[in-house]
Amino acid sequence: MKEFQDYEMLDVIGELFSDEISIALSDDERYVYYRPSVRVDLKIKAGDLVKSGSLAHKALSSGHKVSDFINRDVFAVPYHGMAIPFHRDGKIVGSVTAIYPSFTEGKSVVMVKTQDGWMPVPFTDVKYLEVRGKKTHVEANGVSGSHRNSLQSFEYVLPRELFVRCHRSFIVNVHHIREVFPDTHSTLLLLMSDGTKIPVSQSYASYFRKLLDF
Repeated sequence: MKEFQDYEMLDVIGELFSDEISIALSDDERYVYYRPSVRVDLKIKAGDLVKSGSLAHKALSSGHKVSDFINRDVFAVPYHGMAIPFHRDGKIVGSVTAIYPSFTEGKSVVMVKTQDGWMPVPFTDVKYLEVRGKKTHVEANGVSGSHRNSLQSFEYVLPRELFVRCHRSFIVNVHHIREVFPDTHSTLLLLMSDGTKIPVSQSYASYFRKLLDF
């Protein structure tokens, strides 16, 4: 397809992403471009068919953005990622996929920087994470501190059965939500176990409701 031929430009665009993120571009059937990262390589080649079960396949099939964990059954390498389909004249013609390494394997703690040093905090003890300035603040049982990773990075590190992104500035542990209240139009307000009130923004409200099934 003519629109996918400028691979030099795609390489330049790829430089906008972290070296830990692989980028894949497909048309409606096959991959046409792939740039592996230093951390994860799915061994995709231009011309390969889009595999059933992959993020690209899910995005092409649904017509919507997909964010998910894919186990090793598809590419023999587990990964997290996000795929977005793109359209032309109302028809899906391809997808772009950002591929993140599966950091959670064998990992069950968040290292939190405090005034005295670093403390390993079990996932289950983390109440919520919040963007504060250029750092991520971590609030947990008996521990309050920071981490250098971005909230977006944590979104692909923390186990999905515990943590949900509810706002551009917050990820919450669902086991620490005490109550959920309706707030302004199409938004929600969370009362956490420590009494903190955290907003669910309009852009995340539908996603939040779907994940928690209410």
